[in-house]
Amino acid sequence: MTSVFGPDGQNIAVTVIEAGPCVVTHVKNEATDGYRAVQLAFGEKKEKNTAKAMVGHFKKANTTPKRHLAEFRDFGNEFDAMAELGKEIKVADIFAEGDFLDAVGISKGKGFQGVVKRHGFSGVGGQTHGQHNRLRAPGSMGNASFASRVIKGKRLAGRMGGDRVKLTNLKVVKIMPEQNLILVSGSVPGAKNSTLILQK
Repeated sequence: MTSVFGPDGQNIAVTVIEAGPCVVTHVKNEATDGYRAVQLAFGEKKEKNTAKAMVGHFKKANTTPKRHLAEFRDFGNEFDAMAELGKEIKVADIFAEGDFLDAVGISKGKGFQGVVKRHGFSGVGGQTHGQHNRLRAPGSMGNASFASRVIKGKRLAGRMGGDRVKLTNLKVVKIMPEQNLILVSGSVPGAKNSTLILQK
């Protein structure tokens, strides 16, 4: 993250995202596939590290192998002009300053965490009546002979993070079309250099 100054002099925290150029590698329509969709590819990849079937897939679109693929469906009529095999789509073709977008990504993995960090429990607390090392314990589970098991969905310790997260209504603060960069207000899911899907 970084920050930029708005037109009113306010300091705005932003995230810089490299958004493109993306190449249309597949176009689906209702006649052959039953729905309309466009597959976009992003990120360069060596041909020797790409499966032969995917190399042929990219050659149909007259482009080099790419690292990431994403399919977008149920878009408006204004994108019909972009649904052309091999067409290169840049960030300024879709987004403009002042727009609001959604960012979808995989959140940072935090490993095995306890209930205090994972779910915001308060812990048992107190060190009286012979208790010790109980400050971050989950406390009573609430089940005994009835049910005789842990109910699914019980908030307990476990793996945290690594989930698909969607942040909505992020404002586009600035666009740099020469570098294919887009600056959005606030944070986005995932670690540095991770892949995001931007939706309007």
